[in-house]
Amino acid sequence: MSATESSKPTPPVPAPPAVPLPRKMPAAAPAATPAAAQPPVSTPEEIQKWGRVSDDGTVEVREGDDWRVVGQYPDGTPEEALAYFVRKFDDIAFKVHALEQRHQAGGASAGDLAKQAAHVLAEATDAAAVGDLAGLRDRLNALTASLSEATAQEAQQAKELVDKAIAERTALVEKAEAIAARDLSKVQWKQVTAELGELFDQWQAHQQTGPRLSKGVSQQLWKRFRDARAVVDKQRRAFYSELDDAHKAARDAKTRLVERAEALAPRGVDGIPAYRTLLDEWKTSGRAGRKADDALWARFKAAGDALYSARAEQAAAEEADSAPKIEARQALLEEAKAVADEPNIKRARALLTGIQRRWDEIGRIFPRDKERALDDRLRVIEQALKAREEVDWKKNNPETKARANDMSSQLVEAIEKLEAELAAAEKAGDKKAAKAAADALEARRAWLSALGG
Repeated sequence: MSATESSKPTPPVPAPPAVPLPRKMPAAAPAATPAAAQPPVSTPEEIQKWGRVSDDGTVEVREGDDWRVVGQYPDGTPEEALAYFVRKFDDIAFKVHALEQRHQAGGASAGDLAKQAAHVLAEATDAAAVGDLAGLRDRLNALTASLSEATAQEAQQAKELVDKAIAERTALVEKAEAIAARDLSKVQWKQVTAELGELFDQWQAHQQTGPRLSKGVSQQLWKRFRDARAVVDKQRRAFYSELDDAHKAARDAKTRLVERAEALAPRGVDGIPAYRTLLDEWKTSGRAGRKADDALWARFKAAGDALYSARAEQAAAEEADSAPKIEARQALLEEAKAVADEPNIKRARALLTGIQRRWDEIGRIFPRDKERALDDRLRVIEQALKAREEVDWKKNNPETKARANDMSSQLVEAIEKLEAELAAAEKAGDKKAAKAAADALEARRAWLSALGG
């Protein structure tokens, strides 16, 4: 150093750290880091170009045409002193290089990178390091300028994303408000609850994954969404409260019906008409909720089953008692076949009357469908005899016979007269008169034949 340079006062520097003095960094980079990603390391020529060490261990760095003291390294060699402060420069250079690489690679936020670049720029300004600090600052300034444009683009994109998020969240609010504006007295609450729940899930997803909205906009939209949900929730609670009241009233009514039905058990078959009345009341008593309805209906049905079981037992007993009666009536039906074969109507009627009397003496038959089937077979025989009687009556009615005799006499006289006219016409050769007399004569004879003359 020159005498002028050595006479400059040396500024005070902090005492060296108590930790062991650093040693020179190895020249080779770690194998795991790609060579292209490594920042340039200061070479010996650059070290000599940008730094120097005085005899007392004061280290200076050149910035432009001036030298600036960066610290002291009194306990080591000049090479060790320079190496120590060069490593500090290389640390800053590595940060600059990393920021440049991240900016080139893309994906990182330009705004975040700009903030980090500003922090590194402050670190590179008046840094206690040996190296091309001005070059680092120039690179940082260039990076900051590039990041400024990218930050503006990011801001625009962020604004577009926020506007889109506001529109999407507004759409969710409007859907919720549309649900709240419905006539909620006529909706299916299960469906409405599912729709509103899905909208709320989408709202939460937007909050968790979407861009952050301003507090004012976010609170305003949330207030609208919350108010719509509150309207729906209030109506739903009112609906289910009324439904609970209706269920309770129906449950109480059905409980009383069940108790009345169970009280009919001692009456057996005689209790069935009363049970049917209770069943009609059950159908109009409303819903009591699925679980309550199922439980109460099971009891009500069991009471009815007991009554109908008693009737089934009675019917089985009656059917067993009716077996001989059925055989007796079937025997009478076989006997009644002779009614159709009897040519004398009076004797046929007497035979059928005797069968009908014995038929009634047999008594009622169960089941009723078997009784009806037997009655229908006897009714066929009765109707056949009645038809014969009507025909006989018409044929043998004295008034009818008198009228027929009178008509026959008139026809006989007319026939005799027409025969005389026919003979006269033929004798006179009047073919037209003869044909007319012959046609009239043929018609009168046909009428007389129909009357049995």
